[in-house]
Amino acid sequence: MTELPLFPLNTVLFPEGPLSLRIFEPRYVDMIGRCMRESSPFGVVAILSGAEVGTIAATAELGTTARIVDFSKLPDGLLGIMCQGERKFRLMRRWQRADGLHLGEIEYLPPEDPVVIPQEHQHLAELLGKVLPELGEPYASVPTRLTDASWVGCRLAEILPLSLEDRVSLLEAEQPLTRLARLNGLMRKVSADPRQA
Repeated sequence: MTELPLFPLNTVLFPEGPLSLRIFEPRYVDMIGRCMRESSPFGVVAILSGAEVGTIAATAELGTTARIVDFSKLPDGLLGIMCQGERKFRLMRRWQRADGLHLGEIEYLPPEDPVVIPQEHQHLAELLGKVLPELGEPYASVPTRLTDASWVGCRLAEILPLSLEDRVSLLEAEQPLTRLARLNGLMRKVSADPRQA
């Protein structure tokens, strides 16, 4: 078990995925400062019930550690940070300090094995290859691995117009090919009825 500071958000972070944040609450300014000094990660978990500012009733059981890769002072004076997702973890216990910072006891999950995309899912890699250049930063500087099922599935899960629940489900997929099969089904649903996105 590892204790980790948590940043509950209304989004899902995937391994190797980009995450841009504006930091304004004192509890998170302190947390980010400590993570930068110690070169340590923090955990991102999706909020299932509650708000980013205020009381959080429930979060997803699975999350991803985030590593700060860049920071800047934004035009409005706030701290802007760019992070990259690293490792998936299971949240075993969550509590809140007096200053409002969320902490969690986590268990790291094993990294996904590299799996070559089978022919039946090749169209997903081709779609991603077409879309990524159009997204600009932060994807412009990310090395692409369009033959890796895990990498392709995670990038599609980030950029497609999916619900938070669908993204959580895709993060929870234990095998890369399971994630691609779910994405296939979700894309068919969205194509049939765009309002489902």
